[in-house]
Amino acid sequence: MQQDRARLAAFINGKKVAFIGAGVSHKTLIGQFCEMGAKVTLCDQKQLDQFGEYADILQQLNVTLSLGEHYLDGLQGQDIIMRTPGFEYFTPALQKAKQAGSLITSEMELFFEYCPCEITAVTGSDGKTTTTSLIAAMFEAAGRTVHLGGNIGRALLPILDQIDPADEAVVELSSFQLISMRRSPKVAVVTNVTPNHLDHHKDMQEYVDAKRNILLWQDETCRAVLGYENDITRSMQSDCKGQQCWFTRLQETDNGAFLRQDGMLCMAENGVVTPILHKDEIKLRGVHNIENLLAACAAVWGRVSVEAMRQVGASFTGVEHRIEPVRLLNGVQWYNDSIASSPTRTIAGLRSFGQKIIVIAGGYDKKIPYEPLAPEILAHVKVLVLMGQTGPKIEKAVRECAGFAESGLTIVHAKDMQDAVALAQQHAVPGDIVSLSPASASFDLYPNFEVRGKHFKELVNAL
Repeated sequence: MQQDRARLAAFINGKKVAFIGAGVSHKTLIGQFCEMGAKVTLCDQKQLDQFGEYADILQQLNVTLSLGEHYLDGLQGQDIIMRTPGFEYFTPALQKAKQAGSLITSEMELFFEYCPCEITAVTGSDGKTTTTSLIAAMFEAAGRTVHLGGNIGRALLPILDQIDPADEAVVELSSFQLISMRRSPKVAVVTNVTPNHLDHHKDMQEYVDAKRNILLWQDETCRAVLGYENDITRSMQSDCKGQQCWFTRLQETDNGAFLRQDGMLCMAENGVVTPILHKDEIKLRGVHNIENLLAACAAVWGRVSVEAMRQVGASFTGVEHRIEPVRLLNGVQWYNDSIASSPTRTIAGLRSFGQKIIVIAGGYDKKIPYEPLAPEILAHVKVLVLMGQTGPKIEKAVRECAGFAESGLTIVHAKDMQDAVALAQQHAVPGDIVSLSPASASFDLYPNFEVRGKHFKELVNAL
């Protein structure tokens, strides 16, 4: 609302503010911060002529520019530094500025500070986007106005004046966003925590601690929803200060959402078990999506009717790039699971099919071990098409796994996505399933998993 934007403006006015990078959200905020009276510096590796038309806007706004090789020199002497999630928090230049008195923050951190409505936030190694999307859909089914942001949706800080206290903010948060957070949401969901992004975090503990930050600033009025089956999320119960509940697919609980033996998704609270819907009614493919739905139900419990939850569970068909059906061609069904940028995501995808499938895997190396993936590939894959930096690492793990010799698995290598699709088509026969499920990040060939997935779909649809 206007008063919240006014509070932000009062905080910003007269301050020296440096923005690291001119991404989509920062471009909007740079203009707004200039309007609010900030003295803005843009620090970016690009040169001015690489900004195109935006270069003219920067000059019209009188933004100070710190560009090129020594762009981080512009961080010195700033009151506030706005970083993007992709810019590592423990970068020496950033930590030096912090020690000198600069406030290090971000679009999402300031949003948490000034948002007028309740925030529900989701983090975890797997299932974040689907769970976040399900929660937003449940609020919408209940007639609420929802603002979706963080890792999905749009930047929310620029629209503060459009958010009413009765609305719901639903955000997905990565470890990169959480690592410096000093506020927690009203409702926090942690789906699971498995090795990921170890190319950016100094070790697994730093990654876990970043995830824990979603809980550490809650109080007794807040709720935390934790995945029971994951050892790390289960241990986070000790971090919870308010109401805490579980979600679990593998056993019944008296405190949270669970899958009952008769196939009903249920919620247990204060000795009362409430059925929500049967697993056979769920449109989403894969048992991992039962867990995502359970997590979403636990997150909105008491704020959304059971009928709204059931309606969403029975109609929600998924998010792009997540076991997304692409095309049925000559009896072969193709799926785009480009979101599967870690072994655990790929394992969840493989388990979603009732037959051995053809998988395209490999990509950028996040320094994650592939040994846990190997037995799942032997159990669920007939042809493995490998590409990218991690292709040889995945092959090594698979070949060294017990049972490889008798598995009958065929392994082939592709030089790029086009070659991988062609090889998969060559090996496929009617009745087969082909899935892009990389178990790796995209950055060796693509800027993100979305671009990778779109290219895969274009290639498949052109066959």
